[in-house]
Amino acid sequence: MAVKTITIDLEAYQLLSRSKRGGQSFSQVIKEHFAGDKTGRDLKRVLREVQVSTETLDAIDAQIKARENDLANAPEL
Repeated sequence: MAVKTITIDLEAYQLLSRSKRGGQSFSQVIKEHFAGDKTGRDLKRVLREVQVSTETLDAIDAQIKARENDLANAPEL
């Protein structure tokens, strides 16, 4: 893979560095930001990395059940 060396100021470097997650490279951060529209394939890839705890899932279920017991009223038009 061909590479290019660029020069950025310290503020730009710090912004870029703060955007990195895990073992992400600077190239990956830049491509993620400037790549344009995301696709369903992109969402599917990200969802593989998402981990939701049992406690969070239980809290979501409780919230849904609470809404079933206290339905919001639709405004009259």
